Amino acid sequence: MPELRTRWAVLAAGIDASTPAGRDRSVDTLRAFAILGVVLGHWLVTALTTADGGLSTTSPLAHMPWLAPVSWVFQTLAAFFLVGGHVAAMGYASARARGDSYRTWVGQRLGRLFRPVAAVLVLWAVVAAGMLIGGVELDTVRTLLKLVLSPLWFLLVFAVLTAATPLVARLSPLWPLAVVASVDVWRFGFGGPDWVGWVNVAAGWLVPYTLGAAWASGSFAGRRSPALLLGAGTVATAALVLWGGYPASMVGVPGASISNLNPPTLAAVAFGVAQCGLALLVRDPLARAMRRPTAWAKVALVNLSAMTVFLWHQTAMMAVTALGLLVSADLPGLHTVPGSPGWIAARLLWLPLFAAALTLCWAAFRTYEQGPRPRKARTGEPARTSRPGRPADATRAHCAPSAHAPGKEIAHV
Repeated sequence: MPELRTRWAVLAAGIDASTPAGRDRSVDTLRAFAILGVVLGHWLVTALTTADGGLSTTSPLAHMPWLAPVSWVFQTLAAFFLVGGHVAAMGYASARARGDSYRTWVGQRLGRLFRPVAAVLVLWAVVAAGMLIGGVELDTVRTLLKLVLSPLWFLLVFAVLTAATPLVARLSPLWPLAVVASVDVWRFGFGGPDWVGWVNVAAGWLVPYTLGAAWASGSFAGRRSPALLLGAGTVATAALVLWGGYPASMVGVPGASISNLNPPTLAAVAFGVAQCGLALLVRDPLARAMRRPTAWAKVALVNLSAMTVFLWHQTAMMAVTALGLLVSADLPGLHTVPGSPGWIAARLLWLPLFAAALTLCWAAFRTYEQGPRPRKARTGEPARTSRPGRPADATRAHCAPSAHAPGKEIAHV
């Protein structure tokens, strides 16, 4: 154990030393918290039960509505879109300063998103085909595929907003907010068709994304504006839940007539505004905390494989659940109906196994996100640098750092 601590301290020191001095570590920390919040949220509020013979999906929120505040803690997508807007706006500005074309910039950004997606789709196509050939019920296969594929809507929306960064960076957050409010008034106030709510998939997440772009342009430098976002978002969310008829849960609940997330409602967007205000308020404390090499190394390593963690966390949970089926009896917290506090206690005990399975997935598939490493220069050959007249920008894009051996530079995509 002391040897492991020593090796970790050496690795952390190397990552810390390789990080450019001007890097805003709070940005990476917020991204890591957002990704881990989504992962833990899914693991806690998604249950695969054998109550109906095959595997079916349910949620403890459907059986224990008093757990709704849990969704307030783990529904962190607004923070992710906030950071995404900030990173994309800064990255595009940096690319323009270097003379890079829009096509080059957006290709690099989207490539980082979609390389790991291909690995997920190929593996699950093979797994689904194998299960069907092996006689697994179609409903069970459909349930598993839905859990794997449903998070991909997030990447699709994120990719569209990223590609539109040069346009949306100039947009005030009030415009998409007004669209969300109008859509909800039409749907819930005047009995409009349900399909119109899907307009809010783009408009709803555009609100935190444009807030991130505004942050990149120098807004929210002090504490007054973030505090206003936090206060206004909190008050609006409380009013909409208490008197507007919106559900208290900020994630979808099976069987509920209204979901705050699918598609996003005004309550979810107001909650996201509050979340963005809080994130902007804690930037300085996070930056100070990340001065400690061991703390920063953990954040850097999470950011290195953020998309891999996001894409494979449901697979990890399902793998543990499937292996548990080898036991003759239903395992509490894994296959049983989430209808009591005992289920919550049991589920917490399964989280380390989910994390271990996710680590195996990470080890197997992380290379698809990081892409090929730069070719090493031959002996006597000078290392390639940026093109003449275009100085390297060590802090560009604030994308996930790639931590290699201690003492080597952390690459920035």
